[in-house]
Amino acid sequence: MKAGRPLSLLLLAALLATCLCAGPALARKTFLAFGGGPAGGTFQYFANAITLYVQGHVGGLDIAAEASGGSVENLKRLDKNEIDYGIVYMGDAYLGRTGELAGDPARYEQVRAVAFLYGAPAQLAVRADSGIAGVKDLAGKRIAVGNAGSGAAIACERYLVQLGLWDKVDKQFLGYVPAAAAFVEGKIDAFWLFVGYPNVTITETAAKTPLRLLDLGTDAQASGFYQAFPFYSPATIPAGTYPGQSAAVSSFQDAAYWMANKDVPQEIVYASVKAVFTDDGLKTMVAAHKAAREMTVPGALAGLAIPLHPGAAQFWQEKGLPLPPAAK
Repeated sequence: MKAGRPLSLLLLAALLATCLCAGPALARKTFLAFGGGPAGGTFQYFANAITLYVQGHVGGLDIAAEASGGSVENLKRLDKNEIDYGIVYMGDAYLGRTGELAGDPARYEQVRAVAFLYGAPAQLAVRADSGIAGVKDLAGKRIAVGNAGSGAAIACERYLVQLGLWDKVDKQFLGYVPAAAAFVEGKIDAFWLFVGYPNVTITETAAKTPLRLLDLGTDAQASGFYQAFPFYSPATIPAGTYPGQSAAVSSFQDAAYWMANKDVPQEIVYASVKAVFTDDGLKTMVAAHKAAREMTVPGALAGLAIPLHPGAAQFWQEKGLPLPPAAK
């Protein structure tokens, strides 16, 4: 995050006039980087929408949304102060803070929560005419599990390890768009997404190659998955979410959160979240992605398991939300 150099009086006057029209103005021009996710994924839709809205309604901010590998990459870059805002799954933030991320004992303690965005359910697609009836039929199959290091890939690993399948599948570390292309071309048997629904990648793929979503929830419950990973919760993908989906599909989900580096100034985070959580801001978010229907003031701290950024805590307290112990 960098502050711009002093401007001439003429330019300063013009900037102040622009800021007054756009919304609350900050004292100096401030540049922020917002970590999103893979192209075509829900993270990137949300990062783009939040970036554009905040930049248009908080004077003095210049924000750039950056594509990334997803949740874990954003967590690490936030911790290093390489980005200012980012979208991270609460499970990754919690495990990263306690040094329990798979294969990574480092502690990522410089990250703070801002607001709940949506519940991201796991979605595992196979061809409609395949003989794959359930998750355990995936042994020996080629599965795109998400970008290496992404929240999607980490969640897939946790799930399949719990079921004893991780070492029995042919793992392809592909992002959503490349995975969909490989699926249509017959190069893989299944592809995994960890996103809000409906997801455009699945919708567009289903229009080209009929597919089915596998039931993930039944095996999660039976295997003790929720006891092993208490930040996950059961979820249901409603019937009709995707072309050809005639019945609801059981799954599990994590909470996707807007997060910030702890050193982003309190007034900037406060102004940013205040801009987005208005009637107009929330309508804009829903227009960008339907999963944003889950964004509400009462539900803004759902699933919170790490401390809040002081700017966010200030705003939510003003809105009358009790701060859970994890917020401090």
